[in-house]
Amino acid sequence: MADSWQDAMEHAVNVARRAAALVREALREDRKVMMKSSAVDLVTQTDQMVEQLIIQSVKEKFPTHRFIGEESVAAGEPCVLSDSPTWIIDPIDGTTNFVHKFPFVAVSIGFYVNKQVEFAVVYSCLDDKMFTARRGRGAFCNGEVLRVSDQEDIRQSMIATEFGSNRDAEVVERIFSSMRKILCIPVHGIRGAGSAAINMCLVACGCVEAYYEIGMHVWDVAAAALIVSEAGGVLMDVDGSDFDLMSRRVVAANCRSIAERIVREIDVYSPIRDDAPPPPADEALPPEHKH
Repeated sequence: MADSWQDAMEHAVNVARRAAALVREALREDRKVMMKSSAVDLVTQTDQMVEQLIIQSVKEKFPTHRFIGEESVAAGEPCVLSDSPTWIIDPIDGTTNFVHKFPFVAVSIGFYVNKQVEFAVVYSCLDDKMFTARRGRGAFCNGEVLRVSDQEDIRQSMIATEFGSNRDAEVVERIFSSMRKILCIPVHGIRGAGSAAINMCLVACGCVEAYYEIGMHVWDVAAAALIVSEAGGVLMDVDGSDFDLMSRRVVAANCRSIAERIVREIDVYSPIRDDAPPPPADEALPPEHKH
């Protein structure tokens, strides 16, 4: 089945554009903001509307396909990746950005079959950048081929990361410890767009040499991971082992040497995995990460 998923990919691109129109419209109005697991873990009605739009649209065209969606999981759906064709959706990657009108907001759609990614769509809504990739066929932005930076010297590099929404003192200390050590390698600078998907697309574009984070979720990285690898980049865990989609830890870099150099400086910790069974109902969930 040489091109069996092209129809699904075209549908993903079209529905991402429709979703982005909702996002842009909502930015012109008052945004009703709700808290999820903590005062800085935010969700809006637009997140929920956009996810509903994408899932409903896909269900009509591909009724047997499954979904892992950020808001569905927040509402109690299990986060399980099976062999069935599965759409992994982040309706608004960069919700905190969206709430504050900080102009980096993306719709992210990754499509997996037999637990392997087949295509990816990340649409940066406010600057009209459509990032796409097909497994084995390259990565593109608005149709232009993407290629990672050819810089191999960490000291000439720009690194992206995020602070996340976990305000536990020990976690915050580890975040700053890692950042301090990486900054003092030294690197040219550290940046963050406030969206894991956009940060990874910046690696694919060659704008930054690497992005690392602990605490993001599967829906933040499921699409952008393919865009990075198809642009010639590498992915790994923050401890240097293989990238694990459900671990909530990632290093995405233009080359292995820069990825491994960053790994040496990261103060590693392990958040609750996305595919972990839910805790008993009477146990409070710790604050979880959402940009």
